[in-house]
Amino acid sequence: MTRLVRARGWLAAVAPCAVALALAAAPAKADPTGKVDYKPVTDQRLANPEPENWLQYRGNYQSWGYSPLDQITAKNVTKLVPAWSLSTGVSEGHQAPPIVNNGVMFVTTPQAQVMAINARTGEILWRYQKELPPELSQLHPTNRGVGLYGDSVYMTTTDACVVALGATTGKVKWEKCVAPWQDGYYMTLSPLVAKGKVVVGVSGGEYGVRGFITALDAETGNEAWKTYTVAGPGDPAADTWKGDSWKTGGGSVWIQGSYDPAANLAYFGTGNGGPWTPDARPGDNLYTSSVVALDLDSGKIKGHHQYHWNDAWDWDEVSAPVLIDIERDGKKIPAAIHAGRNGYLWTLERSKDGPLSFVEAKPFVYQNVFSSLDPKTGRPAYDQSKIPGINRRAAFCPGLWGGKDWPPEAYNPKTGLFYIPSNDNLCSELAGAQAGTRKPGELYIGIPIDEVLNSLRLRDGVDKSKPFAIGAIQAWDPKTGKKAWQHDFQDSANWGPLLTTGSGLIFAGGTSDRKFRALDGTTGKVLWETRLNSGVTGVPSSYMVDGIQYVAVQAGWGVDAERMLTGINALIPEERRVSVLPQGGVIWVFRVMGEEAAAK
Repeated sequence: MTRLVRARGWLAAVAPCAVALALAAAPAKADPTGKVDYKPVTDQRLANPEPENWLQYRGNYQSWGYSPLDQITAKNVTKLVPAWSLSTGVSEGHQAPPIVNNGVMFVTTPQAQVMAINARTGEILWRYQKELPPELSQLHPTNRGVGLYGDSVYMTTTDACVVALGATTGKVKWEKCVAPWQDGYYMTLSPLVAKGKVVVGVSGGEYGVRGFITALDAETGNEAWKTYTVAGPGDPAADTWKGDSWKTGGGSVWIQGSYDPAANLAYFGTGNGGPWTPDARPGDNLYTSSVVALDLDSGKIKGHHQYHWNDAWDWDEVSAPVLIDIERDGKKIPAAIHAGRNGYLWTLERSKDGPLSFVEAKPFVYQNVFSSLDPKTGRPAYDQSKIPGINRRAAFCPGLWGGKDWPPEAYNPKTGLFYIPSNDNLCSELAGAQAGTRKPGELYIGIPIDEVLNSLRLRDGVDKSKPFAIGAIQAWDPKTGKKAWQHDFQDSANWGPLLTTGSGLIFAGGTSDRKFRALDGTTGKVLWETRLNSGVTGVPSSYMVDGIQYVAVQAGWGVDAERMLTGINALIPEERRVSVLPQGGVIWVFRVMGEEAAAK
């Protein structure tokens, strides 16, 4: 019997059971209409991916979320229909992109499952599921996708391990656990794979762990290096922590990093400090709520930028920056652009040696915490009345889930626009308490759970008697720093990762109406939409097999999207509330049928 766990509420315990799939991964089979051949994944291919493939989390090392394929267009997208679909057999939040290499699709799901599928027909080639410890509690029971290298497939797990599987067999090559899950460590991110290294980061800041990023040898699983995201003794930023607070400082790493092969630098976003109450850890608390630039060979931090210091608002800056070369005021800038959970859109300048310099930041949603930004460094000053702390209540905007949570942005080099899945008009109100003595594997946030679950508030002035905008998709021009357009969603948050294509389309889900849609990337107009089995928080991808372009995405609502929906339902009139969305994961693959597929 496979492990099928529906994780509701704040914590989800995994029930004990046997896991036959973990022991019986079948070898890849030949497709009845033609053999499926697997093409080894090399550094050159990862750095220059073929348009017909989707080889990693965001399609390329720069994290663009962009497919050059242009067969599906504004003219024929209304003819989009399902080519095939496949139930995953598990529930909770399905967030991983379908990764496709030479006609073979790899999809991860909650509960440490990965499937290899014929990307044209939907035939399962093999299926693997890792046996998780029966007593493991999963705060975020999800997974964000595989990494590919050579003839191997790599997956992280919620018991803080990395598993390497044979791409054509599903058999385990090696397994490396990077930290003890009993202490609160876990992983949900897709591995960054480059130069023979599998680079991952750990989560667990809510349990009072000290975050880190580590690189494993792709062939053996042996540790190549390990770099902490919370500065401790011997680090030049150690004085940004007081006393022993660095030992429980958080700094979780949730999302695959971006990578610049020319500079050999990987860029990772980091989470907030722990516990949440900022007065428990005085100081700037580097390298939390930051982007860090790491030398891929050594793991040394070569540069960083902290988006906000001594975080008090649970504003993890989880997303890696999108790497774009832009021109601003006649100057060419190798930029790192990030839509922050703190509600600001950040433009930084990269250097080949690692240091990052501030260019610009401006709010993309309503934000009332920053009173000003230093024009040279981007360091914010705070409105002191907006800082919750120990025995100190404060309201702040945006709320706990920020202006943009983990769902990734996208950049289209043809439209020249940067797209953001945003949330506005939601705030939070919190008061902290003493965190006490940390106990391994127990929550250590310094905020009572009831406070967290009931913290959501409406922004002052919002009239809840009629529908109002919460979620949106925004388009910004990186060259000018100005917003080009915005498409709003009424009464619904937006938890939809974005895909943009060579024909100028945007594909996204994320709303509580369970719809997956296509928008015009130049205007924001919705061109096509369809309602799926569950809400869509999966990362979409696009690929081509036998000359036909497909768009693929996972539907499967859960985790923080469901938690936020519960909070929104408490704020709006009953007649406008959305009942809890159906659970259960399904992989959906769409194509334009017949002659329409070739229309331009």
